Amino acid sequence: MCEATAAWMDKCRRSAFAFFLGVTCLAGPTMVRAREVLADTPVASVALAQLPPQAHETYALIRRGGPFPFDKDGAVFGNRERLLPVFKRGYYREYTVKTPRSRDRGARRIICGGWRPVSPEVCYYTGNHYASFSQIIE
Repeated sequence: MCEATAAWMDKCRRSAFAFFLGVTCLAGPTMVRAREVLADTPVASVALAQLPPQAHETYALIRRGGPFPFDKDGAVFGNRERLLPVFKRGYYREYTVKTPRSRDRGARRIICGGWRPVSPEVCYYTGNHYASFSQIIE
């Protein structure tokens, strides 16, 4: 490879990196702000009595500390959707709400937040696999 071609390629690499760095710097804060807006959005509420009977059963199991019917029950919920208030990983745990006639876990869950799983500070219900949440009010 001749020196002129090597110099041209090096210049192109530096320009591409500078462009990438500029785009990252410009887009970075915007993306973070969008997540913050989602996390600050008020969550709807629902009375425990309004939830399906299967949700009452799951809620009672959570308060008793189990035993839970599914292996994934009690697993850490990552809140990747950022629809719930943002806390450190491990704050939220998810539990399956059985769906009648479903052959799998279905889409219904209760997500509870708090550092002690048996006595959560707050719980949320989702009937649509994390697309939306309602805070459970006893």
